[in-house]
Amino acid sequence: MQPEARPPAPDAAEPWLSVAAAARRLGVAPATLRTWDRRYGIGPTEHTPGRHRRYSAEDLARLELMQRALVRGVSPADAAAYAMAAAVGSPPGVALAAVAGDGGAPAQPPRGHSGQRRDDDGGNDNSCGGNGGNDDNGDNGDDDPGRVRVGGRVLRLPGAGRAARGLGRAALALDAPTVYRLLEEAVATAGAESAWDDVVRPVLAAIGERWAHSGTGVEIEHLVSECVHPVFGARAAALRPTAPDARPILLGAMPGELHTLPLVALSAALAERGVVCRGLGANVPREALVAAIRRTAPVAVVLWAQLPDTADADVLESLPRTRPRYRTFVAGPGWDGVELPERIGRLPSLRAATATIGDAVLV
Repeated sequence: MQPEARPPAPDAAEPWLSVAAAARRLGVAPATLRTWDRRYGIGPTEHTPGRHRRYSAEDLARLELMQRALVRGVSPADAAAYAMAAAVGSPPGVALAAVAGDGGAPAQPPRGHSGQRRDDDGGNDNSCGGNGGNDDNGDNGDDDPGRVRVGGRVLRLPGAGRAARGLGRAALALDAPTVYRLLEEAVATAGAESAWDDVVRPVLAAIGERWAHSGTGVEIEHLVSECVHPVFGARAAALRPTAPDARPILLGAMPGELHTLPLVALSAALAERGVVCRGLGANVPREALVAAIRRTAPVAVVLWAQLPDTADADVLESLPRTRPRYRTFVAGPGWDGVELPERIGRLPSLRAATATIGDAVLV
């Protein structure tokens, strides 16, 4: 029998890797590598039909470039084009700027092995995450357009912008450093209000839908929350107004309420407008809330309730009346359907909150 043909002899310092080994190195599923190879033509250079795929060091470097583009919100097809263009000598920075929309014409997506071109918008194949993806995850349920799939190994963000899609990919991969970097870029370039509404909130909503559909993804939500809190908190601290005589805005969560992330975003957005805030954190007891109001003489109080069980209208009734007077607002989905006492305002969104509270400060 003739010996089986093998790839070129590997260099001892740079071994050729199997699909499984390359996938582990990159933090993706083996099926993801096969999908990238079949759809976008970015695979092992020495692969021939009927033979096992073997990835060289150059192949891995090219795939890492693709991953880097994906977390910036570039579509999979354009990310593959960027990676292959950079591999053949194009300046990587220029190529990535082009496909990311920072200047120049977008690169044309390559044709896959099937010869069909895909014009992805970035939402069809979010399979660069550590959870990987199967060969059909990028199709977005094309066989049933009315069906929205939120489970599985992808995070669905229909209609979201590049920044949100990049954040979603990094979150799905549990890539905390990239999540931090993308959040910091979003806050620095767009401000806390837009970063929350256009980048963070769509990702959190998609994670919530994923959990409701499949009961999975809690670890993704926790990681994103752990990154959002310090980034927005740092923004609020850096812009904290220094006006010792200004009456503050008190921000606190209702008794028993542990969710405070939207209040951190609100604090940063108000700091950008020069509004003085005092954050009371999660699960503020009624007695502590009353004491804080008496001691700080706030211009307004905002109470957050994520869950219906914590949206207690009796707490609102028990708040003290002081001179000078203050305004009371509630925010959060927990208050939906709750009959509020007179003079209690409802803040339906972050944009509404910053505008309404800004007007209250000016009164």
